[in-house]
Amino acid sequence: MRRVLSLVKIIFNLSIPLISMFKKTLASLLLFFSLGLAAQQQHMTLQEIVTDSARIFSSGQLLDLKEKLTAFETETTNQLVVVTIERLGFETIESYANGLFNQNGLGQEGKDNGLLVLFSEQDREVRIEVGYGLEPYITDAVASRIIRNTMIPKFKEEKYYEGISQSTDQLITFLNNPKALAEFKDEIQRSETRNKWIGYVFLSLFVSVFVGVGGFYFYRSYKSLIETFRGLLIGKIGLLPAIFMIFGMVLSSLFGLLFMIGPILAGLTTFELVYLPCKELLDQPLLLLWFLVPLFGIALLIAYIKIKFFGKDAFKISLIKNDSTYYRKTFSSSGSHSFGSSSSSSGSSSSFSGGGGSSGGGGASGSW
Repeated sequence: MRRVLSLVKIIFNLSIPLISMFKKTLASLLLFFSLGLAAQQQHMTLQEIVTDSARIFSSGQLLDLKEKLTAFETETTNQLVVVTIERLGFETIESYANGLFNQNGLGQEGKDNGLLVLFSEQDREVRIEVGYGLEPYITDAVASRIIRNTMIPKFKEEKYYEGISQSTDQLITFLNNPKALAEFKDEIQRSETRNKWIGYVFLSLFVSVFVGVGGFYFYRSYKSLIETFRGLLIGKIGLLPAIFMIFGMVLSSLFGLLFMIGPILAGLTTFELVYLPCKELLDQPLLLLWFLVPLFGIALLIAYIKIKFFGKDAFKISLIKNDSTYYRKTFSSSGSHSFGSSSSSSGSSSSFSGGGGSSGGGGASGSW
């Protein structure tokens, strides 16, 4: 008993440092995550209409950009702010831009007419954050097109000032010139429509390949199924062998049929061009088993018609015996009968402050 107590005491003494280490590690992790969350919630207080924390602008470029944006705000009350940072840290560019925007109250209170261009150098990401009041004008599609066509090509060449300056010129033009904005939106709409139809064409070509391959496979398998029924009805193929052959050919025919119509139904359902039952059919594959009934029936009917009206053989049933000559002549040449599926192959003194505007997350992001 004493030995047991001694052993328990030793184990307890050894466990104390481990428990202490675990507590310290846990405390460190909690502190780390709390600091991370605090970093996410707190953003810089902007003092200038252009804040170049990443130091990507020369002094002349910085001055020109500030003067342009300050003049735009004076003339229109719309506030367009540019901020560059080195890295985002733990946040996404969307959450960082939204937090920075709302914390500084960009735009005028009641108008929410602020715009923020946020550039993260090391993350190679950029975002245009749009205030509530300007979302009907600078839509997500407009912001995305400016980023994609104006900013990103320049950023890839490390011409950061040119990309940001030209994009702010576009934003200013669109907010000052409704006609230019309408033309830009029309161009976006035409481009999206064109891209959609191009997508339809490629989808049609893709589906047609499946339809062609599946249709050919279905034809060969179903033809063999009909000939199996015909051979069974005239006694050339035994009943027991025919059961296994029919089972394999039905599976092959179903495989070809699904390979042919599956992509069509999936595509039509995706674009909501078919009625709900087609969706239910795709969601419940077991319903496809009901196709076995007409699949069997039509093949059997065709075989019966061929014998009754176009053949010279009489109806006869054989239990086991096969006619090897008939079997070889009917199936071997086609090679289509199968019991499985086939294989295939800074110096500015200008003052700045937000006016209390807010953003709900409208805008767009991009990376290069």
